[in-house]
Amino acid sequence: MEKNTKVTLSNDAEDDNVHHHTNKEQDSIILNPNFEDGLKNWNGRGCKAVLHESMDGGKIVPLSGHVFAAATERKAAWNGIQQEISGRFQRKRVYEVTSVVRIFGNNATSATVQATLWVLNANQREQYIAIANVQAGNNDWVELKGKFLIHGSPSRVILYLEGPPPGTDILVNTLDVKHARRNRPSPPPFYEVCALTINNALKLAIARFVVWINPGFGINIVENSEVGDGETQPWFTLGNCKLSVGQGAPRTLPPMARETLGSHKPLGGSYILVTNRSQTWMGPAQMIADKIKLFLTYQISAWVKLSVGASSGISPQNVNIALSVDNQWVNGGQVEVSVGETWHELGGSFRLEKQPQNVMVYVQGPAAGINLMIAGLQIFPVDRRERIRCLKKQVDEVRKRDIILKFSGLDESCDLFPYIVKVKQTHNSFPVGTCINRTDIDNEDFVDFFTKNFNWAVFGNELKWYWTEAERGKLNYQDADDMLDLCIGNNINVRGHCIFWEVESTVQPWVRQLNKTELMNAVQKRLTDILTRYKGKFKHYDVNNEMLHGSFYQDRLGKGVRALMFNIAHKLDPSALLFVNDYHVEDGDDTRSSPEKYSRLILELEAQGAAIGGIGIQGHIDSPVGAIVCSALDNLSVLGHPIWFTELDVSSRNEFVRGEDLEVMLWEAFAHPAVEGIILWGFWELSMSRENSNLVEGEGEVNEAGKRFLDVKQEWLSHAYGIINNESEFIFRGYHGTYAVEVCTPAGIVLKTFVVEKGESPLFLSIDLSYLFSLSLRCHLLFLANACIVLFLIQTKDRLILCLGCFWIRFKKINPVPTKSFSDLESGCFLPMVLVQIPMCNEKGVYQQSIAAVPLFVDLVDEGFNIPASFFDLVDDTVGFKISACFFDLIDDTRGFQHLSFFLRSRHSTVSTSQVRFDSSLSFGFGFVSDHLVYKSLKSDSIFVLCFND
Repeated sequence: MEKNTKVTLSNDAEDDNVHHHTNKEQDSIILNPNFEDGLKNWNGRGCKAVLHESMDGGKIVPLSGHVFAAATERKAAWNGIQQEISGRFQRKRVYEVTSVVRIFGNNATSATVQATLWVLNANQREQYIAIANVQAGNNDWVELKGKFLIHGSPSRVILYLEGPPPGTDILVNTLDVKHARRNRPSPPPFYEVCALTINNALKLAIARFVVWINPGFGINIVENSEVGDGETQPWFTLGNCKLSVGQGAPRTLPPMARETLGSHKPLGGSYILVTNRSQTWMGPAQMIADKIKLFLTYQISAWVKLSVGASSGISPQNVNIALSVDNQWVNGGQVEVSVGETWHELGGSFRLEKQPQNVMVYVQGPAAGINLMIAGLQIFPVDRRERIRCLKKQVDEVRKRDIILKFSGLDESCDLFPYIVKVKQTHNSFPVGTCINRTDIDNEDFVDFFTKNFNWAVFGNELKWYWTEAERGKLNYQDADDMLDLCIGNNINVRGHCIFWEVESTVQPWVRQLNKTELMNAVQKRLTDILTRYKGKFKHYDVNNEMLHGSFYQDRLGKGVRALMFNIAHKLDPSALLFVNDYHVEDGDDTRSSPEKYSRLILELEAQGAAIGGIGIQGHIDSPVGAIVCSALDNLSVLGHPIWFTELDVSSRNEFVRGEDLEVMLWEAFAHPAVEGIILWGFWELSMSRENSNLVEGEGEVNEAGKRFLDVKQEWLSHAYGIINNESEFIFRGYHGTYAVEVCTPAGIVLKTFVVEKGESPLFLSIDLSYLFSLSLRCHLLFLANACIVLFLIQTKDRLILCLGCFWIRFKKINPVPTKSFSDLESGCFLPMVLVQIPMCNEKGVYQQSIAAVPLFVDLVDEGFNIPASFFDLVDDTVGFKISACFFDLIDDTRGFQHLSFFLRSRHSTVSTSQVRFDSSLSFGFGFVSDHLVYKSLKSDSIFVLCFND
């Protein structure tokens, strides 16, 4: 049984402000979402909020429940109904807003209703977050649904509905907000080609959950595309135009199709001729629904040509290959064609991710009266994995360099023990960046992913003029400053986007109201403000964004103003590269921004003296095909400027397909020599402008597309492993960037770092290992010295213990007592203890110590000790134990004793009685009693008894 949860109204709410909810409502952060408690917790935002059971004479009733709310007497579009949710949400958590709405009054039949968050941050900075919108009507209730995420810890948050024009009421049946739990991602599409290495048992197991698709890569799904038999079936006409077959079309595939398909049989030279066109949409069509497979990327290719018919048209004309998918238009590619004798290549792509009922391909576009000719129309699925395999070979030539590590100072041990070299690249120098927003950096998880995986950045809005000066004279650079500080602190380079934006809808109202003189002064001030404030901090600037799609400044200030913007910017900050920047350049979807038109724009600006330093391709692309992208890059590369993808993103509901789209674009850019950097247009859910394009979910989980991105980045790091060759070299080929090398030798491990820059010739790097061997010798000597010190300390400790023992014996006057009487030698008594050990060996110093022990022995006796058996332990390595006998003689000369017992040891051999030899030079006689050697002094009555160590 689940526990009921309590929802706190505010951060400091007491228990009496706590409401308990049912299990169904426990995730909701909206109070009274169905207006069952009237308008409690709700109020109007700039207008009145009222409650109704019905309206319009009973024609409007609640879709659910008994009542609904209305925001009425609205005087502005932002007026609506609102509720404060401060303290009831968790930061870094994704929430889903669901509302049922409609409109009423003011003769409005349709209007946009939008859910918006107003956020007041801790520094009193206001923020508006658009959550979702829906086109609402006056006849039916519609559902509005969207998500939001708050990164920081704002002081206040209000959720409200807005949008319709003033005087139109917003009606709300329900409005609820709950935690948006992540759905399990869709499985990847399974293609038959991918299953060739999978055994049948596994394939059958997978088939229980997925449908295997035979993709038919490279196979044209258009029937009778070459009309070789003179018949046009199964083509049919849209409208009352006429189809016929003509001769004289190109016999080779268009270049982009040939790039993908490789060698192909020649075309037949026939084409479809469309005449009697009275509308732009008239042309040939064919049904292909039964041939389309979901999630496959299809490339479209055709030759097209225009001729003048009954009436002349306007040149140039757009020609578009389109698809009608369940009556929805899908762009398959378009090209701008001049009427004349030249055939033009038309290329594009598409992908379907939802099963359609009907799919029709058709060709349209030119003005009425212009004849349309189409030859060799191809629509075929693309094997993008094969394309990437080919690109990797190109990358090896473009982005790698031969590196030769030359080692010196090797010793002879290299012949016996090969030196192992491990090379690991830590960073690839190729720029890979991302777009960030000010609110993103309040989320530490976002910042962690950003700083670990990107080395460049661009600001989404915070540097744009409408952001930094929304109201004339009120400058706001704080957001940009905060973001720039983060990037600089993490060694991340930054692009400045953008100084101006040529599209009129993006220009703030006060700028649009300026006259020509005021506008020119404002433009110059804008340039001075931003470029002096950030001089040297932004590496690039997009000077005037999207000049192919807008002309606000050029229309008002003249054609030369664009070049003027570049020139002033260059004078104010010469270190920055100045870019042109536009979209749909790379995909064939927009005739306004074709590579040819982009090239003409750049050449015109340079002819006017514009200091252009780079070409920006935004890269907001769907279903990318490598051959089409590469063709655009080739066309632009002839201008000689570095090309950057400045706002790259891809979109697919399937995360695996999204990852494949992104991988295609990354490899296409990386493999092209003219491309010098890639900037993604974001990576975090709800921080991107396009849906289904994120790499990381809102709560920090890296999705399948993100994993593919990280895998590609890992592939762009080189690693090498091997041994130094006979020429003292280690050779490998690696990407440009930073490396760490580890050399394992018998003398130790050497660690080095180095940087590989661009270059055609091999890079030679010298690594000296001679110091390592002198260091190794020093280490060995140091080890021996330390070992000697340890032995000395051990010996010192031994001597100290002996001295302390003697002191203790003398202090306590201890007399050792044998276990048995000394006279009972034959009983094999066990000697109890050894108190004094006197070494007897051949070294001079030790011999002197032995002689010096005689006075110590005598002193012990004088102190009153009764010398028992085995009081002394003798160590004697001499033949015949000559030194021991000498020792006895000295004792006898110094002071006579009745009898003494010693334990004799030899360190080099086992001692036995057979080793004892009498020395006639000594005044001793000897004999054996049991296994004991007995010395008898000839000068006195002294007797010395020795026990052997065997």
